[in-house]
Amino acid sequence: MITNKKIGVISLGCDKNRVDTEKMLATLSQRHVLTDDINSAEIIIINTCAFIEPARKEGITEILGAGELKLNGNLEKLIVTGCIPQKYAKEIFEELKEVDAFLGVSDYDKILDVIDGVYFGERINAVGCTKLETQTKRVLTTNGYAYLKIADGCNNHCTYCTIPSIRGRYRSIPKERLIEEAIGLGEVEELILVAQDVTKYGVDLEEKTNLVSLIQDLSKLDNVKRIRLLYCYPESITDELIAEISDNAKVVKYLDIPLQHASDRILKLMNRKGSGQDYLTLINRLKTQVKGIALRSTFITGFPTETDEDFETLLDFINKSKFFNVGFFKYNKEDGTPAGKMQGQVSAKIKTQRYKKLYSTQKRVVKENAKQLIGSTVEVFAEGFDENEMIYYGRAYFNAPDIDGKVYFFSSDEVEYGKVYKVKLLKASEYDFYGERL
Repeated sequence: MITNKKIGVISLGCDKNRVDTEKMLATLSQRHVLTDDINSAEIIIINTCAFIEPARKEGITEILGAGELKLNGNLEKLIVTGCIPQKYAKEIFEELKEVDAFLGVSDYDKILDVIDGVYFGERINAVGCTKLETQTKRVLTTNGYAYLKIADGCNNHCTYCTIPSIRGRYRSIPKERLIEEAIGLGEVEELILVAQDVTKYGVDLEEKTNLVSLIQDLSKLDNVKRIRLLYCYPESITDELIAEISDNAKVVKYLDIPLQHASDRILKLMNRKGSGQDYLTLINRLKTQVKGIALRSTFITGFPTETDEDFETLLDFINKSKFFNVGFFKYNKEDGTPAGKMQGQVSAKIKTQRYKKLYSTQKRVVKENAKQLIGSTVEVFAEGFDENEMIYYGRAYFNAPDIDGKVYFFSSDEVEYGKVYKVKLLKASEYDFYGERL
């Protein structure tokens, strides 16, 4: 049995990957020493993302960089886990000789045995089938907040997406296991529920449970101060869920609804449910029934056959919906997806033009939204101090970690990171706000 190796872990990709990494760290800590100094590590583990080509390129770059450390540094073994091995295990096992072992998205529980194996001279491909995870212990890599992955996989089969082919069918994690995991996190100011589609939670479970019942049970935990929801597909946002968001004091009045487009023709080609008008109706219902709710979404431009008319429909939708935060993406052709085989691929030049126009349009919407908040007082989750500007920063209810803007604030008293403070908003600058602590 190999023990006490100094291990550095690089986690790439989404917040769901982060949760997988944190569970793997808990397993590794049983026998080994964790370090955040990659250059001094004896073993490096890279947990990869393969959702789109840029993510795969990032993963390969990190692998090759770690391979250099193996030649010139202290590094003894290099292990690659996650989405890239899950999808491309056969190809990369032959090509990336500097890697000692590969594990897929459901293989993190094998990591200790794999480390033993590579130190006994084996080169290992341990990628298995996707399955329901059982690990609940984690080593948190966040301060004061934590993600809770409530399901894995996806059944939606959007025509541009590779997730079902990588992570398999939708698998809800049983509620009692999630409660155990949430308790084990200790005191968290914000628990962020994530899955490819959180609104489908419980659809595959025998017992009568859904997202609302899960939220209600998590809300009873004393160590959880508030709960945020990410990635709620529009067709599954029920009246029951809207009422829970509105009435439950622990639920952050924020919702991330990935819509992807507003042209009915493009939505159909994407295999997305609903229409542009359905989406507008849902948005108005949420804004009416949940006071002050901040809505976020993502949209793709340049999908195959997207015409100027389709794009104008999307622009008009952006103006009407007035989302608080939006992420825009240029369509990326993915091998093995139905959209990748479609005729009428849009040129890179047109994609870029449309992408820029979407952002300039949303920028005006953001400015309008910001005016309504200037002068108000919000609770801000403190995250750090900007040495250049000499000012603290954090997140309000309308900011999710990493994907939204920040609230910068002055404070005459010391600020403890990971805690919440009341801040009066004085001005806004594009996606960020500035204020003072009360």
